[in-house]
Amino acid sequence: MAAFFPPSSPTRRWTYDVFLSFRGEDTRKTFTDHLYFALKDAGVNAFRDDNELRRGNDIGSELLKAIRESRISVVVFSVNYSGSRWCLEELTEILECRKRLRQLVLPIFYGVDPSDVRKQRGSFEFGEAFVNKLGADMEKLVSRWKSALSEAANLSGWELSKTCNG
Repeated sequence: MAAFFPPSSPTRRWTYDVFLSFRGEDTRKTFTDHLYFALKDAGVNAFRDDNELRRGNDIGSELLKAIRESRISVVVFSVNYSGSRWCLEELTEILECRKRLRQLVLPIFYGVDPSDVRKQRGSFEFGEAFVNKLGADMEKLVSRWKSALSEAANLSGWELSKTCNG
């Protein structure tokens, strides 16, 4: 698995090999569990929120810190991924770290079409109701999320519906 990891700066120390971004209600007890334990069994130091978050600390800042300290981010896009503000904030930070820190980002499309993510169609559509729910002042934030979804969906990844046994 070592050859899989991107080269890093000699001064850069990573706390985690892999950060897993996923919507818990969609994949926590299925695909993401299998992926997490397969990575751990292979000796990969993977971060998953329910295992690595320190109790008593602010969840948001802990997640952002873990993203910044990870060599690779694996984003599991699922049906309800874009319905979570946490997931979208993680994705935005992941893509920022891709640019700033040259982290590798690997998208996995779990039960969703990459073009739906890219074009915000289907469950990834940000309709009027979504903007209204967040408030008019949040349009800039929604625009940032849309851009992040499009950028991530343009990365080479895995579409599990086209893979043997998912």
